[in-house]
Amino acid sequence: MEKPLLGKKILIVEDEAVFRSLLDQFLLSMGAVTLQAEDGLEAIAQLQQHTVDLIISDLEMPRMSGIQFVEHIRTRGNVVPILIISATENMSDIAHVLRLGVQDVLLKPLKNFERFREAVYECLYPSMFTSKVEEDEQLFQDWDALVRDPKAAAKLLKQLQPPVQQTIANCRINYRQLTMAEQPGLVLDIAALSDKDLAFYCLDVTRAGDNGVLAALLLRALFNGLLQEQLTGQKQRLPELNGLLRQVNLLLRQANLSGQFPLLVGYYHRGLKNLILVSAGLNATLHVHAHQIQLSNGVPLGTMGSTHLNQISQRADNWQCHVWGAGGRIRLMLSTEE
Repeated sequence: MEKPLLGKKILIVEDEAVFRSLLDQFLLSMGAVTLQAEDGLEAIAQLQQHTVDLIISDLEMPRMSGIQFVEHIRTRGNVVPILIISATENMSDIAHVLRLGVQDVLLKPLKNFERFREAVYECLYPSMFTSKVEEDEQLFQDWDALVRDPKAAAKLLKQLQPPVQQTIANCRINYRQLTMAEQPGLVLDIAALSDKDLAFYCLDVTRAGDNGVLAALLLRALFNGLLQEQLTGQKQRLPELNGLLRQVNLLLRQANLSGQFPLLVGYYHRGLKNLILVSAGLNATLHVHAHQIQLSNGVPLGTMGSTHLNQISQRADNWQCHVWGAGGRIRLMLSTEE
């Protein structure tokens, strides 16, 4: 096939003019129609005018970075395949964009354009190049490597901790954490599901030995997908978090992770101003204006086959949640932006 990308429209988002031109010429030679942007803001303007089949983007760019750009389009429901090409060595940045649903990440400098060609093909024709079995095999290879090296797993988990201040789903969020020394304790993760809702969880990794860190990495990889499944097809826009924790409990058993895994999961919908908290083994206090609501801890996941949870639901536009367990304390604060 002389022109394998004939009929495909590809947007290149890259601030380095020479590299952008190099990518452009390579894609044109394969028959693609190309569009170009120097940063995320220009790319958004292009997407308002054109429908594309693939986006190829850098991460570090002026005005709007690649991460901000990917967050912008993903939280607005755009599921176009995205291929990241970046010189970053920051594992948390790579993990962040992978979690947002980019198809692949290649590192600069591109020494092998054949690998780039394969990545483009895999983004545009996934059923032809990647089987679910191959994806599962790669996941288990990576998982086995982490199981064999607990120190590497703990280092990776630390790199993936969220920033202490951020704005997601049009909400300002910050947190304060108190844990024991440098050891992993109470692990927090926060993610936007759209521009109107977000989710978070706290997991105490101290009660299952090395399995605690592995459980945190497993949960981080799968949490968004599990929550989106709970939201899909529901008439109301609030998830059934009890079902989510039952799924997590099952996944921990399937991964052969023994021990106790105290977990608290929260979901906040900015439009409905509704917060849901579910606990399986962690204590929490919710502060809404002058009111204080206590959430008792319940039974940690992994303790038994079934789950025993406590849940509260509260309307609020600003709130603080204090979470604590054997691994430390976290105070999470949220306010909606007007």
